[in-house]
Amino acid sequence: MNGRATVPTEPAGVTPKEHRRHASPASHRRRWPAGEGSAAVTSAVPPEDPAGALPGQSPWPVRSGTVPALAADYASRPETAPDLAAALPAGAAVALVTDRGASPGPASGPVSGPAAPDWRRASGKTQLAAAFAESLWQTGQLDLLAWIPATSRASVLSGYAAATAAATGRDQAISCESVAAQVLGWLGETSRSWLVVLDDLGDPAELDGLWPAGRAGRVLVTCAGDAALLRGMRVLPVGLFNSREALGYLMDRLSDNPSQRLGAIDLVSVTDFEPVALTQASAVIASSTMSCHSYREYFTGRRQQLTDSSGAPPASAVTWTISWELADQLAPGGSVQSLLALAALLDGHGIPETVLTAPAAVGNEGGGRTRAALAALERVGLLTVAPDTAPPTVRISPALQAALRAAMPESMLDQAALVAADALLQAWPEAEPPGWPSSGLRSCAAALRQATGTRLWPGGCHPVLLRAGDSLDRARLTGPAADHWSDLLTVSDQLLGAAHPDTMLAGQRLAEALLAAGRPGDAVTWSQRLLDTQAVKLGRDHEDLIGARIRLGHALVAARQPERAISALERVLADSQQRRGPEHADTLGAQDELAAAYLAAGRYPDAITAYRRALAERERAQGPRHPETMTTRLGLADCYLAGGLPKEAVSACKRVVADRERALGPDHLDTVKAWHSLGAAYQRTGKTVAAEGLYEQARVGFEQLLGPRHPDALRSRAELARVYHKLGRYGDARALLLNTVNRLQRILSDDDPLILELREILADIGDE
Repeated sequence: MNGRATVPTEPAGVTPKEHRRHASPASHRRRWPAGEGSAAVTSAVPPEDPAGALPGQSPWPVRSGTVPALAADYASRPETAPDLAAALPAGAAVALVTDRGASPGPASGPVSGPAAPDWRRASGKTQLAAAFAESLWQTGQLDLLAWIPATSRASVLSGYAAATAAATGRDQAISCESVAAQVLGWLGETSRSWLVVLDDLGDPAELDGLWPAGRAGRVLVTCAGDAALLRGMRVLPVGLFNSREALGYLMDRLSDNPSQRLGAIDLVSVTDFEPVALTQASAVIASSTMSCHSYREYFTGRRQQLTDSSGAPPASAVTWTISWELADQLAPGGSVQSLLALAALLDGHGIPETVLTAPAAVGNEGGGRTRAALAALERVGLLTVAPDTAPPTVRISPALQAALRAAMPESMLDQAALVAADALLQAWPEAEPPGWPSSGLRSCAAALRQATGTRLWPGGCHPVLLRAGDSLDRARLTGPAADHWSDLLTVSDQLLGAAHPDTMLAGQRLAEALLAAGRPGDAVTWSQRLLDTQAVKLGRDHEDLIGARIRLGHALVAARQPERAISALERVLADSQQRRGPEHADTLGAQDELAAAYLAAGRYPDAITAYRRALAERERAQGPRHPETMTTRLGLADCYLAGGLPKEAVSACKRVVADRERALGPDHLDTVKAWHSLGAAYQRTGKTVAAEGLYEQARVGFEQLLGPRHPDALRSRAELARVYHKLGRYGDARALLLNTVNRLQRILSDDDPLILELREILADIGDE
């Protein structure tokens, strides 16, 4: 989704730097009344669509993700494929796994080790899952269909975020981890029928905390191994065709030219009934003048050539080489080989076509020859191009990718790695749209990094790796982003050294990602390490260390070490004022961070003084309506409120609300937080009716922007319930509190202070 990663916090508890970093213009889909005297909602607990759909919209049924299209020659396999309709009723979870005991031949060809192609994994599991999903959808048995590639944690989180966006129409304002927690909670509670397909699961650890479950839903997993056993799922093996299915498939595939069926029985036998081998063989036969008999003779000779001391290769390891030869004849000039070399290094579950047609990929030949090569490769059964996405999606078997990588000389792999990286970077738009193709580009970057090792580090980190990290940050994939920057830092440190600019940049981005992921203690560790490294290189008092020292202070505040933060920030503020002047961005940032540290330490007079000084400087340097000026003013309002000056807090908050509504609109998260702060200020001044209206607005805003299950949305409900209690609206307060406590119990422990406090209020209401 659009936006940058943020740290989920209480509505009024976000530090100024976080606000400044993440403020951005918002669309104007609706307008909510604001200010003193706004109308109250009619019900304390409004009727709520469990998925959080926008009021007035009826999005159901909802479809999310790209279900792979069924091949033109798709066979239902009634004798050897499991009956998913019977095996997967509502409330069940099933895994389609590769049948390891089905093949009479070896699983791989002569190549062995981690890079060896596992031809058995390509047994048609994804096609079976797609056929089942489409059957349920077309017959109206689903309210929600979510197809999610499960090759990485990032792709799973992206899939949940896409499903939420499709169901709610809501812009994502929180981390994908928080979105996933909410949608998983909804799946477990809803009575709507749903199907989640997790396609090609590799490592079950990637789904820790992300497994869907619910009485109204179905979970279908496809995986090469039996990893789903760890979840206690019912496992359904998918292996080879039997003889009848294999012969029937081949006869149907060659129905346009019955003369080509000559020798079909012998060809079925020699290919060991492998679905992939028969798919590729039939594609070659249908695209040429060959018959099954002549193909079998050619196949037998090629298999003998590939046989070595490890034995004869499986049929699929032979048929793909024949398909490659024909594709090269259909699109001569070397474009087939170069295209396959690139495709072998990217994510075979979905490569945006724009990557393969980027200038770096096509060179001086232009995109026409590449598209001709794509058409030829699709014709011979080596890949598919799905035109129903924008841009079109290219899919290629992971087993074929492994075979291609194993066949590539080292020099060719070196060249292909850099070409793929350049092409991926060229195809990556600066302004990323939500969903596809951004998720596909991120997955391709991850696959490229895994397949090429250190080949993308000649003299420094390739820019595409930085772009991938930026994309993870913007998509609010906070956990995967932290892992990505950590990996880059480790490699850069090993190859380039701790003081190299790329290493320093990766360290800085890692610290920021750790903050966004809610790991401030780790962020402090890396910020300090980065600062120490820079100090050794530049000198402890060097001017260029000012930014790093400010970032360390920010991390210390987030890690609840305010006294240590104050000590560091007081020194850096003095240095910045002296060296860079009072209106420099670093000086203004240091002032805000120091004020936030004073506030966190409970030193309210110092915080008020610091915020006043910072506000005056910002108004002079940036203007009174600059987003960062508004954030500083809200920080001052929070200080007023904490320091026992509620009237001053009201005045400051009213100014922030007016400015943010004008600049950002009423449906921006920063505006909603300002409403909440103004409501708190009104409550402290005894204007409970005014507080009621603002808290109601804030509750609606938080639920719309964050989702009804987000902790901030639930806390805003609790605040509103307190106001209802003060106004004597005991029935509304009780209903809202009961609903809120029930929701909070799903995300907080029973002894959480907020839950205990709300229960005390409920007990008080019960006595009145």
